[in-house]
Amino acid sequence: MTTVPTPWWVRVLTWLGLPLAGAALLFLVVRLAGWLPLPGPLRLVRGLPEPAATIVVVAMGVLLGAVLAALVDRESLTVRITAGEVALSRPGSAVAVPRAEVAVAFPDRDELVLLGPTGREVAREPSHLSTARLGHAFTDCGIAWADQDPYLASYRRWVPGLPELPATAHALLAARQKALQSGDDGDKRELRAELGRLGYVVRDDRRRQYWRQADG
Repeated sequence: MTTVPTPWWVRVLTWLGLPLAGAALLFLVVRLAGWLPLPGPLRLVRGLPEPAATIVVVAMGVLLGAVLAALVDRESLTVRITAGEVALSRPGSAVAVPRAEVAVAFPDRDELVLLGPTGREVAREPSHLSTARLGHAFTDCGIAWADQDPYLASYRRWVPGLPELPATAHALLAARQKALQSGDDGDKRELRAELGRLGYVVRDDRRRQYWRQADG
């Protein structure tokens, strides 16, 4: 088995650093920068007597930093390649793809993508892992690695009414465009999966959708 984890020290720094940074930043804003206009709750905190004001400010900053740390940590990807499967796991999420269904892996901005033998997308997960480490891991295990999408030249921009696409695909892409504009990541992933079941692969570029049909 080959494993490429998010380094433990990165996760430790995330959980320690962001709450501390949040506390320090909020303290500076509320207690030291007296000339700054503040929203209602923070204005009330500024008016509290000491040491209560400092305690409340620091606690709020730690809480906000912890929330941000949790969001960042959700993208702490671990890749495990075994004789039978390729597993991509994050806190609260795990995807396992049979190894025979993975033909090539590549990075797409801040995501790791796995494609099947016919060009279908079989997995796509957020990743900040070293591309060099990932490349060595996949190639050492006999799975092809590409520096970018090998089908990049095959994508076409989606616009409503393209005659090459059936009505079902257009409906899904239209719904996904709304999710793309609103930032609904869950809906984007779900609709991408629905399009994949129809045999279409989608990639995004600055809130624009590009599509291709999987080979075979």
